[in-house]
Amino acid sequence: MCFAAKLSTRLAHYLQQNAWILSVEQVQQLIDYVLLLEKWNRIHNLTSVRDPEQMLTKHLLDSLAIAEFVQGTQVLDVGSGGGLPGIPLAIRQPQNQFTLLDSNGKKTRFLTQVCQQLALPNVHVVQSRVEHFQPKGVFNTIVTRALTSLTSPKAFVETLQPLLQQDGVFLLMKGQPPQDEIAQIDKPCFSVAIHPLFIHGLEATRHLLIIKKN
Repeated sequence: MCFAAKLSTRLAHYLQQNAWILSVEQVQQLIDYVLLLEKWNRIHNLTSVRDPEQMLTKHLLDSLAIAEFVQGTQVLDVGSGGGLPGIPLAIRQPQNQFTLLDSNGKKTRFLTQVCQQLALPNVHVVQSRVEHFQPKGVFNTIVTRALTSLTSPKAFVETLQPLLQQDGVFLLMKGQPPQDEIAQIDKPCFSVAIHPLFIHGLEATRHLLIIKKN
């Protein structure tokens, strides 16, 4: 059995453990994405995770775990980096439109290559800083997995709230939730919920901050 097939078998096992139903084609797209990420990572340092098998758990499972919390069809992934969580979510939810935003040119070039090779028409890649981003419309869901490299939850929400539809949702992916920073969020304007994520196959603590406009 070739390495790609072994990865596919392992991923299929993880998906079954978590009761996530994906098609054979979607599983193949996820594996192709991991292999591309591993290849580009040798030169461009897109992620600190080097082992493709660890990418299955630390990147794919981590990203797929928040799919049920995505609202609406217009999704913005801020600080997408190597495409996380945007690419796995876009593969799992082909009915939704994903905008992947990152200021780093080498990362957006990689994301563009991924979209071409995996044939992902529902993904739009944008190279821009957050504060300079001017989309044509607002989003139903704004998600980030790169909060520590961006800003605090409070500043993040305040900066991007004009881009969020009134009944939309911010999804902030964290290990341990930063309680002090969460307490600073303007509660009269926003409601905050902390949702622990239990992911079979991933031996790490994960939480999702769910923030909505009041």
